[in-house]
Order: sequence, then C-alpha cells, then structure tokens
Amino acid sequence: MKASSVGKILGAFGLLFLLSSPFTLLFTSGSLALTAAKAVSGLLLLGVYFATNFQQFGQFATRRSSFFFGTTALLGVVAVGGLVALNYIAFKKNKSWDLTKQKIFTLAPQTTSTLAGLKEKVRAVGFLPPSHPSYDAVEQLFRRYQAEAPDKFEYSFKDPQRHPDLAAKYQLKEGQATLVLARGEGDKESHTLLNVISEQDLTNALIKLNAVGSQKVYFLSGHGEWPLDREDAHSNDPGAALSELRKHLLQEGYTVEELNLAGQMEVPRDTSLVIIAGAKTPYTQPEEAALRQYLAGGGRMLYFADFNSEPKLDALLAEYGVEVDPGVAADLQFNSGNPFALVSLFYSDHELTRPLRDRKLNIEFPTTRSLTVLRQGMAEGVKVQPLVLSSPFAWVETKPAEDATPSDGEKSGQLTLVAAATRDTKNAPDKRFDEARVVVMGDSELLLDPNWGHEANRNLVLNTLAWASNQVEKITIRPPDRDISTLQLEPEMLENIRFVSTDLLPLSLLGLGMAIWLSRRNK
Repeated sequence: MKASSVGKILGAFGLLFLLSSPFTLLFTSGSLALTAAKAVSGLLLLGVYFATNFQQFGQFATRRSSFFFGTTALLGVVAVGGLVALNYIAFKKNKSWDLTKQKIFTLAPQTTSTLAGLKEKVRAVGFLPPSHPSYDAVEQLFRRYQAEAPDKFEYSFKDPQRHPDLAAKYQLKEGQATLVLARGEGDKESHTLLNVISEQDLTNALIKLNAVGSQKVYFLSGHGEWPLDREDAHSNDPGAALSELRKHLLQEGYTVEELNLAGQMEVPRDTSLVIIAGAKTPYTQPEEAALRQYLAGGGRMLYFADFNSEPKLDALLAEYGVEVDPGVAADLQFNSGNPFALVSLFYSDHELTRPLRDRKLNIEFPTTRSLTVLRQGMAEGVKVQPLVLSSPFAWVETKPAEDATPSDGEKSGQLTLVAAATRDTKNAPDKRFDEARVVVMGDSELLLDPNWGHEANRNLVLNTLAWASNQVEKITIRPPDRDISTLQLEPEMLENIRFVSTDLLPLSLLGLGMAIWLSRRNK
C-alpha cells in the first residue's frame, strides 16, 4: 500500500480522535489527561496525513475524492454529535434496566409499599465520609428510594468529624458507620439509627419510624414449644430455635416476649397476638380456658402444629373450624427430596397469600400435618377458609415409620395445610378487638432457624402475623436474601473501563470502517 494511502487512513483516525475529544471530556470520562491524549494523537495522525499527501493538495479540490473525503468528515462529525445527543438524552431520562439474576438493583414490593405509605417526609442522613467502603452502595440505595418516592424521601451525607453537633444530637459512636432516619421537626422530631446497611434493614427502619405504637406478640412456653433463643435450644439440636423469626419481628416493629399461662387467669391485656409454636405436651384445662376467653373477646392466635405431638387443644381449634389430622402429610410428586417434605404452590384467594400466589413462590413444609376445615360445630360467627393446599397427589400417612405409600382408608387428595378463621366479636363483653383471628399451620418446623432462609416460608409466616394483627400494609413480599453479584472497582479503573467501552472502542470501529472504505477507494 502506498504511503499516501496509509496517510489517508491515519488521517481519518486522527480526524475522529480530534473531533471526539470534547465528547471524552464532557461525557464518557471527564479526564483531562485522556482528553489531551486523544487530541494530541488526532493532531499527530493528521500531521502524518498532510506529510504523505502534500503533493495532492493542489489537485484536492478538483478531484472526486475531495467530495468523498468531505462527506466522510461530515459523517464523522454527525456520528460524534449523535453519540453526544444520545448520552445527553440518557442522562436526562435516567432510564435503567436491572439485568442481574437476583434483581439487586430493584426495590422489593415491601419497600415500595412502605415508601408509598409514609405519612410524612423522611430524611435519611448517612454519617460516613466518601472514602468509606460502603459509601457508594449506600448512595445508590438512597437514590433508588428517592426515585421511588421523591416527595417522601430525601437523603444527605455528613462527616461526623465536621458536624459534631449532629453527632452529639444522635449520640453517634466514633468510628462507626451510622445511618439516621428522621421525620418531623424540632420537638416533634422522631428518629431511628441503624448500622447494618441493606435494603431490608433500611425498609424495616422506615416501618418502625412510620409505625404508631407497637404490637406485642407473646410466644407461649412451658409445653416444649420451640425456644426463642438459641441458648435455650436442646444440645442435640442447637438450630431448633426461633431466633431468626424473633429478629425479623423486632425489625418489623413487633415487641416479642414469652408467656407461660400456668397460674394465669387470663391472657395479658396488652397482647396483640398469641403464638403457639410446636407445643409438645398438653395444655391444662385452665390454660385452655384462658385462651378461649381471650379469643372470644376478639383475640388473635397463630397455632403451628408439631409432628407426633398432641397439645390437647382440639376442642378450642374445632370452635374455630379447624381440626388437625393424625399422621403426617405425604406427597410422592410435589416434595423437596422425600415424600414427607411437601412443596406447595397451591393457594386460595385470600389477601394473606395473594402476594405469594402472584409471585408463584413455593412453600416448603419439612414435616406438615394436614388439616380438616369443619363446616359445622363452630362457635357462633366463625368463618374459616383454607389458605395453602397440597397437590392433588398427597395423602395422610398414618404410619410414616413403616410406609411411604398411600394405603386404603388413609385420607388423600388435595389436603389443607394452612387455614384461617375469623369471628365477629363486636358485641362481645369486655372485647379487645372487633374480630377474632386464628391461623392454623400444620407445620412448626418451618419457623426454625435452619428453615427460615427460605423466602416463601418467611413471607408466609410474616404475612400471617401481619394479617392476624390487622396490619394489612405489612402483607407483602420482603427483600430477599440476595447473593452479592457486584464487583468493587477503584474509581480510576471504572473511569478507564467507561472510556474504553463508550468512547475508544466505538470510535475505533468507526475509524476502521472509514479505513477500509478509503483503502478500497485507493485501489
């Protein structure tokens, strides 16, 4: 190839580099060094073109190639201008798509509903400097919250070293990254602090800040129920505790305590909800009477059955339209590894389970008992409805230690695994609430720490608590436990990647196309 032809090709690259250098400074990189390098490279390449084609300058205006060269230069300018315009529009519109597997850049339904339900504007203040490792992640999270609710959420960052008055006001610990969420002004301001920074923690902090009062939840004890703390779990099974459930309840604004009904004449008046989680031994007649009186006055109760245990509350549950079947539910087709570990994606049309049904989430029951929904013999005003069902291929295995196949006489078909009942108590003497609510689940093991990580189970349980305590705003899908799939890059490395991918590479491809065209024109 002649030197003049090579010069024309290099000149085309030089023209592109020179004309696109402002684009590099203003849009792709912002680096003066890279901008200067492109401009100088462009001038040098144009110099090579002039040095190798100076003999043709006198004939340039009279040759047909001058028209094509001018057209090429104009197309280069138009291409660069188009890139600038597209980047400007993208910057103004700020449209993005979350293509990550776990949707780590998409707010969960619980977060969006919480932001929509804020009664007044919340101010988030991040007390961490820009050099902090979590600064960028927190800022991105704040931006998503503000974009979702621009009128109800605003944020800022403060360096506690430069704002000692704020550090003293919120009693911040030195050297600790802290976020403060506040609402109201002056003496009416209320705030909450959090140190672990994630969407779940931030949303739970908003729920606490927005809540009016606290719902007190009592877990019954004294009959072998699952303990709330791991320290109280049996030494042979240290994971058999409800510590993760307790942590989530505290995060969602509940107050959690244990309650032993022995010697109690009634359930405490401050009770919002009573939970029986895996009782192993029978309740006494006075304890059952206290629960019956509590429910008759508009109380709320969740009952989680345990395999091979009979707490002797059959009569009380029957008053609310539910009977716990003997044996254990089994399914050879819809299970997670063995026929007694059922998987269900079958929901009734109830507000409690509607979010799970819409998301098509699978509930996993480690060892569940089936329920019978009664149609007669209930207390006056009781209405009962199935919530979660098994597949049509399930049956009740009455001898699980001997057999795992259906036998004659065993209940089979689509079994009820979770049921909910309501009772009108508006006219009840000394009522607590206008409506009693009871939910019965055939499995208590889904509450245990080892099983709590399953997203669908967790949302089913927490939605059940929300419905039973009449907090419909908490019936939702919470942020899942997401695997971190982001790569932390230094700012300089990120700048270089942006420059290569959005600037150097597209222009090089455009220049290569021009070079091929000019090379063919010169043959």
